[in-house]
Amino acid sequence: MYQPVLDAVSGSLGLTALFAALPLAALFVLLGVVRMRAWLAALLSLLIAVLVAVLVYPMPVGQALLAASEGAAFGFFPILWIVINAIWVYNMTVETGHFDVLRRSFARVSDDQRIQGVIIAFCFGALLEALAGFGTPVAITSVMLIALGFRPLKAATVALVANTAPVAFGALATPITTLATVTNLPIDDLAAMVGRQTPLLGVFVPMALVLIIDGTRGVRQTLPATAVCGITFGLAQFATSNYFSAPLTDIVAALVSAAATVLLLLRVWHPAHTYVEAVPASGSGTSDTPESAEDKRDSSREVFRAYAPYGVIIAVFALAQIPVLKSALTSVTKTFTWPGLHLLTASGKPSTLPLFKFDWLGAAGSLLIIAGLITIPLIGISARRAWAAYLATYRQLAAAILTVMAVLALAYVMNASGQTATLGTWMAGAGAFFAVLSPILGWIGVAVTGSDTSSNSLFGALQVAAAQQAGLDPVLMAAANSSGGVLGKMVSPQNLAIAAAAVGMSGKEGDLFRKVLLWSVVFLALMCVLVLLQSTPVLSWMVP
Repeated sequence: MYQPVLDAVSGSLGLTALFAALPLAALFVLLGVVRMRAWLAALLSLLIAVLVAVLVYPMPVGQALLAASEGAAFGFFPILWIVINAIWVYNMTVETGHFDVLRRSFARVSDDQRIQGVIIAFCFGALLEALAGFGTPVAITSVMLIALGFRPLKAATVALVANTAPVAFGALATPITTLATVTNLPIDDLAAMVGRQTPLLGVFVPMALVLIIDGTRGVRQTLPATAVCGITFGLAQFATSNYFSAPLTDIVAALVSAAATVLLLLRVWHPAHTYVEAVPASGSGTSDTPESAEDKRDSSREVFRAYAPYGVIIAVFALAQIPVLKSALTSVTKTFTWPGLHLLTASGKPSTLPLFKFDWLGAAGSLLIIAGLITIPLIGISARRAWAAYLATYRQLAAAILTVMAVLALAYVMNASGQTATLGTWMAGAGAFFAVLSPILGWIGVAVTGSDTSSNSLFGALQVAAAQQAGLDPVLMAAANSSGGVLGKMVSPQNLAIAAAAVGMSGKEGDLFRKVLLWSVVFLALMCVLVLLQSTPVLSWMVP
């Protein structure tokens, strides 16, 4: 039975934290500076994490390798299981030509790619995040943007940056539910507090997306649309999380912001100048150029079939939340202890890390399989072509599959050995200044695991303990972990690999990392300032 010692190096928490930070530092340097392929960078960083676990803490070699194997398995199921099946549904629509129809339909709402980017990556991405999460929005919206003529690097960057404000309430508020469980704080208070932080991000993210697409000129030219989109999203997210329902927060916010933006474009205002990429991206699987969209008029039947897969996805996920159906889906779930892995927490309590939940029917990826099977007759693809598309999806995502499994193996080794807890405990000793560090801790958790849920599970209780020690509000610090964590999503190697694979850029994750890093850091700095002010009389009135 392995129990981590958090100050394993000469009894010094600070010195131990230096070693604990090595795997993360190596991963980001290899990606961002050396520009190494993500799968190789992840494997090398995993090796460093195992060496630190074994030589510094010290963790038995067998336990370290078993933790890595569990992390790799978790990386495939449920995380990659979602991405693979989401991309499969998309690939079938490309195979049948229905994605061209969908793109032309979007073009008729607005042929301006800046507006299309906001509606698809932000509004539709928020809806996907609300229903599924775990990389699904990035996987689907990035390929949708490519089909609309975006260059691959820009499409992936926009999709990643857009996947921020909705994340804390993603997958029907699973991160908030998890946070409430590990902290023993009221879920309504946590949801309300997060709902007074992330909506401020939501106001500015649409403008940031346009800045990525077309610079400051684009921001000026599209300000009415981005302001309406961001403000309505923020207001809806705040109102729903505080006064209605945490699980429905992102669903309401996504639909309200999309409806408000589309109504503005159709009835009130449209950009004076239209922006379209000079050279359409290649390799997207589409046959049309953006300029040709207006020359074709698709029948109502074809438009219905083009939208059908995404309507089916929404319907399947929505139905799966009905209590009776949800109980039926989860009744066959198997939960077991990972064979041979025996862990204690630093406090000596049995660790929950070895518990593996195999939710083979109710998992989001399995629901996507169901949605895909329903989609097959709706779009008129044969079973043979659908199966061929499924196999091709695995080949397309091969590098991403290896990367994500290696990254999750790294995360599990760091968690099991005590490396992550060492970093968190060291940061928690900052006293009142912890109000600034609290969102950063959440950011680190998501950057490592790719999941706000995992970060909340990892650091939620630590945030509360640190808050009590420093005389800070526990609800504020716990919420800051989730709100800061959403900004680590875009730099997580797991999500970088998913985005790169989706747009045909496997092996160039380092280029993508450099594109999104500044956005992640800037938004994180703003969140740190907000949380600091909320911990003082200046904005303490915002704390429920």
